[in-house]
Amino acid sequence: MQPLSGQSFIGFARSQSTGPSQRCVNPATATELPTDFFQATSADVEQACSLAQAAAPVLAALGGKQKAAFLRAIASRIEAATPDLVARATQETALPEARCQGEIGRTIGQLRLFADLVEAGDWIDARIETANPDRKPLPKPDHRSMLRPLGPVAVFCASNFPFAYSVAGGDTASAFAAGCPVIVMAHHAHCGTAEIMGGLVVDAVRASGLPEGTFSMLMGSGRIIGQQLAKHPVLRAIGFTGSRAGGRALMDTAAARAVPIPVYAEMSSVNPVVLLEGALASRGDAIATGLVGSCTLGVGQFCTQPGLVILERTAAAESFVTKLSQLFTEAAEGTMLTAGIHKAYTDGVAARTSHAGVKVLARGPASGQPNRATPALFAADAKTFVADASLQEEIFGPSSLVIWCANAREREQVVTALHGSLTATIHATDAELIANAALIAQLEAIAGRVVVNGFPTGVEVSHAIVHGGPYPSLSDGRTTSVGSNAIYRFTRLVCYQNFPDAALPAELQGSNPLGISRLVNGVRQTGAV
Repeated sequence: MQPLSGQSFIGFARSQSTGPSQRCVNPATATELPTDFFQATSADVEQACSLAQAAAPVLAALGGKQKAAFLRAIASRIEAATPDLVARATQETALPEARCQGEIGRTIGQLRLFADLVEAGDWIDARIETANPDRKPLPKPDHRSMLRPLGPVAVFCASNFPFAYSVAGGDTASAFAAGCPVIVMAHHAHCGTAEIMGGLVVDAVRASGLPEGTFSMLMGSGRIIGQQLAKHPVLRAIGFTGSRAGGRALMDTAAARAVPIPVYAEMSSVNPVVLLEGALASRGDAIATGLVGSCTLGVGQFCTQPGLVILERTAAAESFVTKLSQLFTEAAEGTMLTAGIHKAYTDGVAARTSHAGVKVLARGPASGQPNRATPALFAADAKTFVADASLQEEIFGPSSLVIWCANAREREQVVTALHGSLTATIHATDAELIANAALIAQLEAIAGRVVVNGFPTGVEVSHAIVHGGPYPSLSDGRTTSVGSNAIYRFTRLVCYQNFPDAALPAELQGSNPLGISRLVNGVRQTGAV
């Protein structure tokens, strides 16, 4: 691996910025790591956007096989560089090697999933309505439509996933698959990891013969460089994973532009878990063990961490909460990703501890070492929860809140009051699931993924996965940031009317040279028209 330079990638070139700069910090030891990382300049932003604008029509014209080859080229380079990536990321995040290796595998898998998708070609939703000049009272024109790329996309990297939601993560992969140039805003917490990854993407761009503006990566403050980028008129969309405050800032900036653009922001989620009596009576201890594992996995720093537990007060429920409290008390502390995340967690736990309507059920052991998070379990009754919206605010870390309901009616009121989440989980017997169709419909209305008799942490990357939900989990609850459906965020429909066949995109030509599935006069087929 070449020594880190600390400079942004502006197409194929490196920024020559001389300041301001920062160093990354090992959160486990609270010590600075060597290498200064320099903030990109306004001129860097302009150049990156200019290059992306020039690259956009070239990328839009690429066929699925060319895009697939590019995505696989990135994946292969990441695979080969895994040891270097893991070595740096473990220092910058304090994540264990196994977690980093697993996340790199997921990142590679995402790239190859999109490569397979665009190579097959059916995703573009080609539709053909043939002309009927004899139709009365007016002739019917020839209409053919398909999805086309939006144009340059800015991707803001996440703090808690240095690979899967970062430089070459899901937002970048899906934007590339759609045919969009990407300008990445690296996360300040793991700049070295970002620089290594950025270099791999640039190498893949070069090797694939793609234009220089296909990819750039900027270092620096999101409030300064990130806002300059978000305001730039060249941009056509933004992908973001992070806090609600950060996502809202980008949403407001994008809405205030002369030409507003979509912001696909994944923000906060409390991921409620509803427990029904039959499940608790038959396997309450097992649910408690699984739940505490899900709550504390990765020191609770997952967007799908279950932050609310909703149940009726019964003997089985009391026994379950006693067991859950014991497991939280015994759960080990862990190192959080950054000092800022640690402070936000301790502040959130302190606020909840001091809440008059909230009871502390359990606190794990604390060592006092830097940036360590102690698991915490709280409880409140349904009336208190429904009356106080602050109890729905996400505490990013290994903490959860038990909501005691006196009966099914109170449980319904609690679920009705819930804000949007990425996930909602229900533990129940088969008979209870059938008898509680209305409850499941309520959960479906507030979450993008409904989990039965499982736990929400662990997001499988697939064609069917939905990682999204109503606000504030996502800025646009109709979309997903994970899985092949994520590509649709960075596309728009274009209709071609009365075009000569030879002038049409290959996907819409009468002979169907790509052999893709198309909707022809309302009938799905793969043949010629």
